[in-house]
Amino acid sequence: MKYVQNSLMEIYSELATHPDNGLTSEQVAKIHGEKGLNKFDEEKKETLLQRIGHHLTDLTSIILLIAAAISFVLAIAEGGGFAETIVILIIVIINTTLVIYQESSAEKALESLKSMYSQQTVVIRNGSRQSIDAVEVAPGDILALEAGDMVTADARIIEGMNLKVDESVLTGESVPVEKDADAEIPDAATLGDHFNMLYSGTVLTYGRAKAVVVATGMQTEMGKISGLLTGTGRVKTPLQKRMAKFAQFLAVIAASSALVLFAVQLATGVDILHVLFNAVTLLVAAIPEMLLVSITIGLAFGVRIMAKKNAIVRNIASVETMGSMTVICSDKTGTLTMNQMAIQKVWAAGHEVVDAKDEFGHAERSLLEMMGLASNASLEMADGAEKAIGDPTEVAIIRLLRDKHIEKESIDTLFPRVHEIPFDSDRKLMTTVHKMDDLDSLRYISITKGAFDSIPKDATSVCLETAQRIHDEFAENALRVLAVAYKYYDALPEDLSPEELEKGLAFKGFVAMIDPPRPESKDAVRIAKEAGIRVVMITGDHALTASAIAGDIGILSEGEDVITGVEMAAISDEELSRNVRNHSVYARVTPEDKIRIVKAWQSQGEVVGMTGDGVNDAPALKAADVGVAMGISGTDVSRSASDVILADDNFASIVDAVKEGRRVYDNIRKTLFSLLSDNFSEIFVILFGVISGWGMILLPLQILYINIVADGIPDIFFVYESAESEIMKRKPIDRKTSLFANGLGKRTGLMASVLVVATLAAYYIGRFVEIPGANFAPSAEVGICMAFIINAWSSIINSFNIRSFKKSLFKIGFKTNRILSYGILCSVALTAIVATTPVISEIFSCVPLSIYHWLILIGLGILPLVVGEIHKAIMNKWGKPDYLF
Repeated sequence: MKYVQNSLMEIYSELATHPDNGLTSEQVAKIHGEKGLNKFDEEKKETLLQRIGHHLTDLTSIILLIAAAISFVLAIAEGGGFAETIVILIIVIINTTLVIYQESSAEKALESLKSMYSQQTVVIRNGSRQSIDAVEVAPGDILALEAGDMVTADARIIEGMNLKVDESVLTGESVPVEKDADAEIPDAATLGDHFNMLYSGTVLTYGRAKAVVVATGMQTEMGKISGLLTGTGRVKTPLQKRMAKFAQFLAVIAASSALVLFAVQLATGVDILHVLFNAVTLLVAAIPEMLLVSITIGLAFGVRIMAKKNAIVRNIASVETMGSMTVICSDKTGTLTMNQMAIQKVWAAGHEVVDAKDEFGHAERSLLEMMGLASNASLEMADGAEKAIGDPTEVAIIRLLRDKHIEKESIDTLFPRVHEIPFDSDRKLMTTVHKMDDLDSLRYISITKGAFDSIPKDATSVCLETAQRIHDEFAENALRVLAVAYKYYDALPEDLSPEELEKGLAFKGFVAMIDPPRPESKDAVRIAKEAGIRVVMITGDHALTASAIAGDIGILSEGEDVITGVEMAAISDEELSRNVRNHSVYARVTPEDKIRIVKAWQSQGEVVGMTGDGVNDAPALKAADVGVAMGISGTDVSRSASDVILADDNFASIVDAVKEGRRVYDNIRKTLFSLLSDNFSEIFVILFGVISGWGMILLPLQILYINIVADGIPDIFFVYESAESEIMKRKPIDRKTSLFANGLGKRTGLMASVLVVATLAAYYIGRFVEIPGANFAPSAEVGICMAFIINAWSSIINSFNIRSFKKSLFKIGFKTNRILSYGILCSVALTAIVATTPVISEIFSCVPLSIYHWLILIGLGILPLVVGEIHKAIMNKWGKPDYLF
């Protein structure tokens, strides 16, 4: 605050700088050594060892490590091999490696994104102007800024010419602020009223400035907000919470099964080594070893798909959270709208209103040319992209000139400007004077452009009633009106004051403009609503403008209203939470209001997504379940506080990401269904075998093969499964809903039962049934071999069944997910090879079988598919919704 009120001479003295010469290179080096570079501090990152330790403390990893330890002790005691121990440890290593790799990939993507937005700035050093990287700016540097430049550090204005600055990223104020180097700032002034200051991250929209840097890096206003965010933890995502509960569920299942097995075996006099061996088998059977791998790969695949659709995911778990969103709090400017003013209507006095897209007559072209002459904006090409410089309303005029094939350079040449009275907030007018020698005897024309109400009434008197009516109609539709009037002179007047040039004018007409909705916004909002997602608009704009845009794109519906920041300030958090569902538009809000809105929706049990681009949005982005920052217009602070970054600043990309999130979550559930159907069948088969006196029906290495290879390969390929056709027409999954909700638990139980029946039937036939034509007698070894093969095959074939919970496999077809179909066929073939190849078959306790045994196995193997197809047919006939049993 002291730099706001201190004199410039005091600032020069304190910072050892000079307004004309700036700092010296030696001074800059010393300052960088003492205060650091002009960049924000970053949170301390976990080391590789810390990350490994973090992931090894996961409950499923702990259970696997316990199983590996017991297996290792048994191997030493019995003098056997360490195959089980090694395989289990490999699974733990693969799980940990994949997760760490994906996190590192996300960090690299963020770093590359940061480099895309590195800034250059012009400073005066050693007495000369030079362009440097923004990170090299130091307190005491003299900035030289022009319209279109971003301010790269907090600075006190030394001098400014017609200076306007867009401070929306810091204050949320959408209208550019006029700056004055000589402004006197009272003690109680807020940041938005510091008219003699420029702040890091803001942009000059008009004029030029010279300013002395007073703060860099974390000492800037942006840096202070960034500091508040550093170290604040984010709540777990819905998927992370569900997975934590699932891990607890698995631990209970594993422990309970092990206790039952332990008690039964001790009661029957089994020696302790065999008890431990069987306990390892049960632990291995209870843990779906490929679940974390499959989920990580599924989320990573979702990250890649979202990136192709312009949504860069920083937090991998947010892929699923996007699909769980029930409320999207969207910024208006640039997200729902184009973030550029565009002229919609044109009215030339004495003529009809013309749509800006229609053909212009002479009167409309003349009106537009006058406005172009009285404008200072320009459109330039930079790095293959269009760059607009100047006031947004004037940029809109230049764009329409271009669209009507009128070259501003040509009219500026024909009517050279000889004088200008800049726009100011008191007059709300701008006047320019132009020479007209080459056209006729009239030598000069003055053109006055500005607010309709500020145009002198004598200019509009001839059509005042009509003009007022049309103006009011435009205003009711939230259109911003810009009027123009003119006056001819035979010679350049001696008095070039506003009082002389802005009286006795002839009224020409006006244009009406607005920041229009993006063409795709309306469809995106409609799709979101069909998906059961409530879309609300949060903006710093006036209520009338906000409600007009919201109504146009379908956000504001009957029975919903607009609430302003002033109205919010008058109610408590409790009252806001109670009535939050009544409001679809929040207008003229402050940064504090945004957090209140997010928390109010969350208090109602909603999963909230928040979009934003400014520093003032960062706390709300951090508080939301999914913070979505803008990649183009967003600040470093907002991007760092977010989970997802939109590369195109487009609301439609959010809706695309929601669809992808739902697809990923569906496929995670399908993977879970597949894995657990087999895991639960294995647990029951083992318990049944021990309790019935049959002994171990499945062995540890066989179970590991089934879980990792046979069943694991197809489950990984579920990530490529397409979204269900009605995925965006169903309501979001409640955040309190478990992974087994909507009948998935019952369906898992059904298919696990089918696999148990098939496995026990195969074991019974192999051990007790004489097969005619077989050249060997039934035995436990044959039973174990057949149980192993059929448990693997039936779980593999079950993957076909899981591709859709509603549609028949034969309606989906085998070609819609070729890689999964190939994976299933490969797993089936690989299992047959493992069971029949010498040496390998011995490792997995397999013995030679007759052709009749193989035919029996094939028949039992397709049992899950048959049951699944019958189940789908019955459920569809009864009209049950998806996922219900």
